[in-house]
Amino acid sequence: MFDLIKSVGGSDLEFKPIKYFIDSLFRPTVTPVAGSVLYADLYFAVEHSGIYVGDNQISNIVVDSLLTCDSTVRLSDPANFTEKSKMGKKIYVSCRGKQAVGDDNVGNVAYARVGEKSFYGLVIKNCHWFSANCVSQSNRSRSGFTPPSLSLDLEPNLVWLKKTAERKLGANKWLLWDWDNTAQNEPEPDWDEINKQLKQRPLTPEYREELRQTLADYQEYQAQLADENLPTDIQKKLTTFGDTVQAVADKYDEYADFLKTVGGGFSYDELVKMERAGDFKRLIDEMKNNPHIQALIKKMGRNYISETHKRQTKIPRASKSEVHGTHPSDDLMRLLPSELVNLDDDDLQMLFYAKLLEKNLITYQLAGVTHETTDEEYTKNQAITGPIVALLDTSGSMGGEPILKAKALLFAIGTILKAENRHLHVVLFGDTGEISEFKLERRDDLAGLVRFLNSGFGGGTDFETPLQRAIEIIGTYDNYKKADILMLSDGDCQLNDNFAKRFVIQKQNHNCMVYSVLCNGERVSDNFSDEVLVL
Repeated sequence: MFDLIKSVGGSDLEFKPIKYFIDSLFRPTVTPVAGSVLYADLYFAVEHSGIYVGDNQISNIVVDSLLTCDSTVRLSDPANFTEKSKMGKKIYVSCRGKQAVGDDNVGNVAYARVGEKSFYGLVIKNCHWFSANCVSQSNRSRSGFTPPSLSLDLEPNLVWLKKTAERKLGANKWLLWDWDNTAQNEPEPDWDEINKQLKQRPLTPEYREELRQTLADYQEYQAQLADENLPTDIQKKLTTFGDTVQAVADKYDEYADFLKTVGGGFSYDELVKMERAGDFKRLIDEMKNNPHIQALIKKMGRNYISETHKRQTKIPRASKSEVHGTHPSDDLMRLLPSELVNLDDDDLQMLFYAKLLEKNLITYQLAGVTHETTDEEYTKNQAITGPIVALLDTSGSMGGEPILKAKALLFAIGTILKAENRHLHVVLFGDTGEISEFKLERRDDLAGLVRFLNSGFGGGTDFETPLQRAIEIIGTYDNYKKADILMLSDGDCQLNDNFAKRFVIQKQNHNCMVYSVLCNGERVSDNFSDEVLVL
């Protein structure tokens, strides 16, 4: 069983095939010497490490049982060392320049520990901890270099191991050991496809962290290549990859607030398309800075429940707020100082780990009661769950600030509905007979929505035609059952009494509601809306 520790600063999945290709064909390959540090990529941000002891053998930690966390230091040949790898059979070696670097004393220490059994900890005692512990036995040390300190907040990881090897062995490069003679067969990655995938992945916080790690790995790699001469076309492709990663990361940072507001999910390519559609950044600024739009976004979301339909009560909850003595547990946050002393004694470390596994460490016992406020919801007042038919007034009086507010609100609602897999049908209207429509059903349509919102009519205003069209849409399409109507205009939307009476009956027959949003002017009532709001 190999170590499955996430490496801080580990490379993104797309970067490892790039490094394998370059390292196999355009950089020297090496044979390790006694005391060299070795590591193999298992998967994205997961590596396994050990110490080369000679005769094609690697001293490394092997987990005997994940259930009991027992491990044994064993000797492995390269095939066994890489047998769990999903990234191929590549093994990297600590090097100084173009030569493998090690230390006989490190190799002797690693060999002497073969057969040693101990607790295996994903955070405290993993393979990188073992390798770094062996390397620390080297008598060499680069002056003026201070390695990062290890605390309980930072697991022993590959970056930490590399820094230790740099300090103690002078390792400044990591080159491949072509132990199975397959280096020259390494295929060239599809550079264009890799860059395409980077730009098309949804920009989530998790992806942003992967990009940060990839950039760190890329910069370290470029530093290793600084005194080497890659073919011009390969160096150009590598630089383009790094530029792409940086551009995607920058785009996330540029729109971080927007992505948080709408729930993320947009890719780099989608954001660029919407920028090119025009007015996108103005819409984002309006969404972010207009509190009325924020409130309406919440109202249009599936999870909205009117504050008037909530009842708040206080209920007691068990909490951990007061010390009530001690008890045995595995709660490291509330450990008694006397238990920590065991970690400083080599002979007592195993006792500490054994008590941790048995949940028998002496810890503070906390108890208490707090009162929390909770909301009870009336089941008869359900959240809005259907599609939305939005009617946008594009008459001349909507020009300027009113139309910007309306577009920003519509775009925000569109992003929410997409995240909730709900449909949005937008109808632009002006004077009598002036009407155009856009149906939002796919993620790619959001850029199209931005472009569509930049069109319009000008001139006068006819409210009856779009309202009647909204009823037709709800009655025609099966997936628009339970739809609601959103009217966005800048003023009085009074209808002819006869039309208003017919419309109210139609609205009741379809069990839909009409929300009128005034983008300019004061709040007024009308003869067809269920609720009137003001931006």
